Amino acid sequence: MEIQTIYEDNHIIVVIKPQNVPCCPDESGDPNLLDGIKFYLDQNETNKTGGRFCGLVHRLDRVTGGVMVYAKTSKAASRLSQQIRDGTFKKKYLAVVVGEPKHREEKLTDYLLKNETKNIVSVVPRATVGAKRAEMTYKVLNIAKQVSLVEIILLTGRSHQIRVQMSNAGNPVFGDTKYGGDKLGKGWNLALWANELVFTHPITQDTMRFIVNPPETVPWTSFEFVRKPRLAKSNQADVCHGQKPVCNPQPEESL
Repeated sequence: MEIQTIYEDNHIIVVIKPQNVPCCPDESGDPNLLDGIKFYLDQNETNKTGGRFCGLVHRLDRVTGGVMVYAKTSKAASRLSQQIRDGTFKKKYLAVVVGEPKHREEKLTDYLLKNETKNIVSVVPRATVGAKRAEMTYKVLNIAKQVSLVEIILLTGRSHQIRVQMSNAGNPVFGDTKYGGDKLGKGWNLALWANELVFTHPITQDTMRFIVNPPETVPWTSFEFVRKPRLAKSNQADVCHGQKPVCNPQPEESL
């Protein structure tokens, strides 16, 4: 597995997770990013033996791609995990959704229940046994023909949360075969991307900010992203793969 590293020091490694690759071992037994990074570290840091530590700090669904940070020491893993519990570890997502949301900005609050057997999550009444409260905000960045580009911030971390809540709001994520986004995007990857991470470096206490824009594929090509060469300097806390997107509507046939 090719590891797309955008930042690395003695304590953390920041990478681009490919879509359709698990972020850690799962029941499928398929190659996963965590094991891939461990192998990468073993191959590139030959001064130590016995296997390198690599800690999973946060997760992305298999079908979602984007920026992730892994810890290279147990101390870094513990401190980053504490930031997640404290709410100071910030994540933003981009999604292309079907249609045009009713509001330019909105906070969505729902109660979700997961069917473990079918691996499907449903919006249910608040009093439903086992239901979990789910909150997120979205902001419409641009609108093209048949689709809209939205920025999403999760306020809770529920299984399939973005996909379920956007579908329930009437705007499923493009390409989502589980929740209604495949009527327009059948055959394409899910248009959900972890776009930005902001956290405090677990050792130096510097503010680290990483932005990785989505791939140049359908439906992201309905919007124009100003892209920059990859930067990965150890003394640079703000690593950016592109700036804010602007709308560039494409013909309907391109979708």
